[in-house]
Amino acid sequence: MAVQAVSVVEPAPLIEIPPTAVPPAVPVKRAVADQSPPPPDDVVVKAKLPPPPGDPMQGVNKVSFEATQAVDRAFFGPVALGYQKALPKPLRSGIRNLLRNLGEPIVFVNFLLQLKPGKAAETLGRFTINSTLGVAGVIDVARTKPFRLPYRPNGIADTLGYYGVGPGPYLFLPLIGPTTVRDLFGRGVDAAVLPLSVGFPFNDLRYAVPANALRSIDYRAEFNPDYVRIRNDPNPYRARRELYLAYRQVQIDRLRGKQTTLEQLLGVPAAPAPAPVAPPKPEPQSAQQPKP
Repeated sequence: MAVQAVSVVEPAPLIEIPPTAVPPAVPVKRAVADQSPPPPDDVVVKAKLPPPPGDPMQGVNKVSFEATQAVDRAFFGPVALGYQKALPKPLRSGIRNLLRNLGEPIVFVNFLLQLKPGKAAETLGRFTINSTLGVAGVIDVARTKPFRLPYRPNGIADTLGYYGVGPGPYLFLPLIGPTTVRDLFGRGVDAAVLPLSVGFPFNDLRYAVPANALRSIDYRAEFNPDYVRIRNDPNPYRARRELYLAYRQVQIDRLRGKQTTLEQLLGVPAAPAPAPVAPPKPEPQSAQQPKP
């Protein structure tokens, strides 16, 4: 039987986006003299702006992005929202936990490759606890007391970034979404680990197709508010690209021990700290005494 690569990693990440996290489109200011139409005899030359650094295939990526958005509005988004409405939250969480648990061996290996034995041991503990006490991973017992072992995504692309491999050109691909050359390579390697090392059922299309479809639908439903917010941005393609690249950089920085924030990379000013509330002044002693 031919080996089929089965993806067991998280889809392209979206996160809770604060309303100001997606920078608005930069307005183009024109001089007053430019607002009047040119004389008929003048020749107007319009220069085509080059693609931004890191996105040399912007033209092709935009076409793919627009096509994906059209499919999402017409089909995939409604299916995901129907899935969210039809299945109660505990059942959806169980499916998500099960699929995540299947990817824990990949997380474990990559923490070892990054020379983080403590994180690798925690991941192995998560996998063991959830695979037994958590009924094959349906219940995330490991994150609760007394274990308190949180889920940490990791993969080959993160390991490459950890050791200094740059992301390479940005890509927006059908069925995959936003990615980079480094991340695309890493996803391919991660997807081949279990089919090659374990075999059945991970190398069987009867498992691969439903598992990947279910993972994508659940992910789309969970982050629907973020999809809507990006779609309503003045420049949704740029917003999606900048958010993806910033989020991936935050993940790799944290592997290196740097506490970079998404807002810093996107150039969004941090929310001002709330003003301290002064404690109430005590009433005068005479006012506290009851009247005779």
